Amino acid sequence: MLSSTPSKELRRLALSLVQPGFVGTQAPEWVLRRISEGLSAVVLFSRNIATPEQVARLTAQLRAENPDLIIAIDEEAGDVTRIESWTGSTRPGNFALGTVDDVELTEAVARDLGRELHAAGVSLNYAPSADVNSNPQNPVIGVRSFGASTDLVSRHSAAWIRGLQSAGVAACAKHFPGHGDTAVDSHHGLPSYNASIEEIAAQALPPFRAALDAGVRAVMSGHLLVPAYDPVNPATMSRRILVDLLRGELGFDGLVVTDGIEMGAVTNLYGIDGATVRAVIGGADAICVGGESSDEGTVELLTGALVDAVTSGELSEERLADAAARVGVFAQWSTRRAAETPVDRINGDIGFAAARRAIRLTDGAQGALPLKSAPHVVELVPTMNLAISKETPWGVATPLRERLPGTTFVRVHRDDLEPAPGAAPPAPSVLETLALEPSTGRPLVVVVRDAARHEWMSGALTQLLRARPDAVVVEMGLPGSPAAEAARIATHGATIASGVAAAELLAGTGNRG
Repeated sequence: MLSSTPSKELRRLALSLVQPGFVGTQAPEWVLRRISEGLSAVVLFSRNIATPEQVARLTAQLRAENPDLIIAIDEEAGDVTRIESWTGSTRPGNFALGTVDDVELTEAVARDLGRELHAAGVSLNYAPSADVNSNPQNPVIGVRSFGASTDLVSRHSAAWIRGLQSAGVAACAKHFPGHGDTAVDSHHGLPSYNASIEEIAAQALPPFRAALDAGVRAVMSGHLLVPAYDPVNPATMSRRILVDLLRGELGFDGLVVTDGIEMGAVTNLYGIDGATVRAVIGGADAICVGGESSDEGTVELLTGALVDAVTSGELSEERLADAAARVGVFAQWSTRRAAETPVDRINGDIGFAAARRAIRLTDGAQGALPLKSAPHVVELVPTMNLAISKETPWGVATPLRERLPGTTFVRVHRDDLEPAPGAAPPAPSVLETLALEPSTGRPLVVVVRDAARHEWMSGALTQLLRARPDAVVVEMGLPGSPAAEAARIATHGATIASGVAAAELLAGTGNRG
């Protein structure tokens, strides 16, 4: 059935579904113009952020065009940070909070983050990750999850949502119906969650049920195939998952927003415009875009694709109008929520206190600490997935140098130890030259990040410990490195807060929170 709605109104409805990013610390002219034409939301990334004051000016500039504008951000307060992308997160992240397992602490940390975002003018945060990280080799979730236990993830997801929303910022539980038991990074390809309906109900869905019980008003779909529900369509574009399961079985009546629609999991199959149309047909209300595709042409492409789909009969006019109405209801609710919530003081210490409480030491580490003199620090650096900004500071060396002057350090990447295709192999002594020679007569600290997921890192660590069994190993991220007999500090996060907590122990300063 062809649309009878005037094309201008169709374009306004279609435009209201798109949640784009943009480049710059001030709003481009095209963004302001699109808001006046019906754009209902924008998304902030690290490229839009310089200082808290600048972000507040930016959001005020945007809302001058529409007071109900949804201003979203992808701020998990851990490895994935935008508001602190250039300085490093002062909060330790979900996995550290799950390790502490104090729901009051989790709620307090999320409330503190909410206060910071509220003061900056943000109204929607694409967090928390309610995924159960049941596959330790998962390349995209990891420490973004509260843990591998369904019950733990459920209670901390609910606490995080309560805390954030009490500060006037809407939460968004992701990545429905659960991205934790997958082995492919959805930025690049389509993962598959090959569990039965009964296993999914027991393992992956309880955190989302808990999120709904906690009052979450937005849910983000995951770009993954769940054959038990739909063997053809990824969850982002599956009516069986978004409508029958999320809305029908779970009873969710809020806003369904897609994960970044430019991600390879869906664009490799359908293109960015085709994925957008399929997502709305499947039951998504809002299209997140702009992590990599952040120009006006992308907004025009997606808007035009939705309009064309309605006029051709591929997408029903009723489905488009329903999605736009849900966006409008959410926008008004989030504006009212923000207006009714006072801007409270931010507690800059709570994240560091949480990071200290998340640290775990082996007996060997307790006997080796504090260090007797300034060490040499070797940080083994993995390649991060696209959700994590490579510019965001992390590690132990920098905060340790502030506490133990004379500390030296080197960062070692895979390419330093393994040849690129067609290149000559590194000299056999490269690791010794970078890591061992500078530590002669001095303590050696080796910092790894998610070592169990990186074979080259595990191999390098084994080699270093064979030469220096007295080295202290700092495991950032997921623990599980091949360092069972070594003195180990496990931080359960890789943020600046976690690095500071580890540095305090190494130097003998500070306290355990």
